[in-house]
Amino acid sequence: MTTRWLTPEEQRAWRAYVAGYLLLEDAIDRQLQQEAGMPHLYYSILANLSESPERRLRMTDLAESLKITRSRLTYAVTRLEKDGLLRREDCRWDKRGSVAVLTEEGMAALERLAPGHVETVRTGLFDRLTPEQVRQLEEIFTQVVAGFQEDGEALPEELPWRRRSSGCSGSS
Repeated sequence: MTTRWLTPEEQRAWRAYVAGYLLLEDAIDRQLQQEAGMPHLYYSILANLSESPERRLRMTDLAESLKITRSRLTYAVTRLEKDGLLRREDCRWDKRGSVAVLTEEGMAALERLAPGHVETVRTGLFDRLTPEQVRQLEEIFTQVVAGFQEDGEALPEELPWRRRSSGCSGSS
């Protein structure tokens, strides 16, 4: 098999993407750590639950929404549960599954953190782009996501939320 090396233009684009992503993620994490002592992933869990009907989601659906492994989600949810920001319930329609539910405390924390988070995202990304670039960014990453989920290139078990670690049970 012949390696399809990146062209110089592709290499520059790739490196710019990686540098930009890492810097933006670091800025978001620092802001959330300073304001709430939580990483971006924990905030994303709370935000996803806040946008769901009845502020609840099956754990496997939440993992898929966040594009993370079920074991990583289980670890984060356990921490958020200890902090009283969410709780887990048995899934009524699937005895093997569980549901994450945003608590009132979790919603209050999210409402307190959202303005600073949005400002960090806005100043770190959107204030630097034209409206046309924002549209292009959405198109580009919609296409990237679709390529992993729809064209058959990625087998179901290769998707992060379908992976199991050696110690993970089916209850997530």
